[in-house]
Amino acid sequence: MSWRDFCHNRWVRFGFWAVLYVLWVIWLGNYWWLLGLVPLFDGHITKKVKWLFWKKEYKEGEKHNALLDWLDAIIFAVVFVTFINIFFFQAFKIPSSSMESSLLTGDHLFVSKLTYGPKIPETPLTIPFTHNVIFGKESYSTLIHNDYRRLKGFRHVRRGDYVVFNFPNGDSVLTKAPADDYYALCRTAGKKYALTNFGPLKVRPADKKDHYVKRCVAVAGDTLSIRDGQVFIGNQAQEVWPGVQNTYMVRTNGTQINARTLEKLGLNTAELWFDETLPGYPAMPLTASMLQAVEACANVVGVEPNNDVYPPDYPDSYKLIFPFDLRFPWTRDNFGPLWIPAKGATVSLTTDNLPLYGRLIRDYEHHSLRVEDGRIYIDGQETESYTFGQDYYFMMGDNRHNSLDSRYWGFVPEDHIVGRPSLIWLSTDAHKGFPANIRWRRFFKFV
Repeated sequence: MSWRDFCHNRWVRFGFWAVLYVLWVIWLGNYWWLLGLVPLFDGHITKKVKWLFWKKEYKEGEKHNALLDWLDAIIFAVVFVTFINIFFFQAFKIPSSSMESSLLTGDHLFVSKLTYGPKIPETPLTIPFTHNVIFGKESYSTLIHNDYRRLKGFRHVRRGDYVVFNFPNGDSVLTKAPADDYYALCRTAGKKYALTNFGPLKVRPADKKDHYVKRCVAVAGDTLSIRDGQVFIGNQAQEVWPGVQNTYMVRTNGTQINARTLEKLGLNTAELWFDETLPGYPAMPLTASMLQAVEACANVVGVEPNNDVYPPDYPDSYKLIFPFDLRFPWTRDNFGPLWIPAKGATVSLTTDNLPLYGRLIRDYEHHSLRVEDGRIYIDGQETESYTFGQDYYFMMGDNRHNSLDSRYWGFVPEDHIVGRPSLIWLSTDAHKGFPANIRWRRFFKFV
């Protein structure tokens, strides 16, 4: 038997696909799906049922029906791409500058779901190729809702990983201001103002919250603190990754730094502001290597870090910095110490630390929580401790002074983790025209 005949043998083809299918069912962990071997066997061996009922079988010389051929191609594409999106990879676009200079606005990524393990869809009734909105309307239905379950991945989230996750505060979205943080607006302007001017409110399930991407700086069980912009885990200063940048006040002799010099450094000149009264740049975002290059410029006379000390500088306030309580005098650059909850770990609960962990207990682990006369009640029972049901993470953008991250909305639950960015397949700059807007050097770059 030739190799060609071997590959086209129906029993060989059935055996190949059956092995792959069984391995997938074992990974899925739901053995009812083994019933799928029946149509697989019939499709290759017995051929008693026409499972692809829409697909026309043409006789030799018969004219093809273009409409049916297109329908067959579209159905195959929808099923195949949906399967890939759920279990393997999903496309994602960087929407903001919170991760510059690591991931740039306009980067198009493939996000690996295999790294941490794909989640079984909790809200499976969704229009294909959409996440949560289409033509301004919700693109999903909550008629079917599954409990959270994650399949086995290659590893857990590590410090330093880029992570795509569902935005924790995205469970409540203002219809007229979907990009705004509803909870932050309620704290600063009041709930009545938010609903009157930007409502009504839409409530989304966890897997339909908007996607964010940040760097994980602390994992479950860590104690995190930030001192003058430097992240510490315990008493150990964290590695400063090459893409991490903070803003600096750059004073010059009265002249601007050459725009080409700034562009070569990777700075977005469209977002820089030169203040003639300084003279210089009040807030120039720089990595460690950029800082050295700027300090070496002939017309630069001084560079100072913009470290925020308590009380927070405008527009920040205690109402915007987690946990939004005057008992925690924290800022974006001087934050913590804060313990990151871990699955199975028990914490003593007091009215003093309840602002840190209250939302986790109530919204992410779905218990009733109330405080009466200084006593804490969970599910109606008075308690002085709580054992967490899942791991949590602390995320920060690499553009540390232009990133709404865990410093502003708290922890990221494990069940919100989507995947890890793996490959940039396209990158464009919205501030430039075609073809100068295409960042060719970022094509097919692994991250």
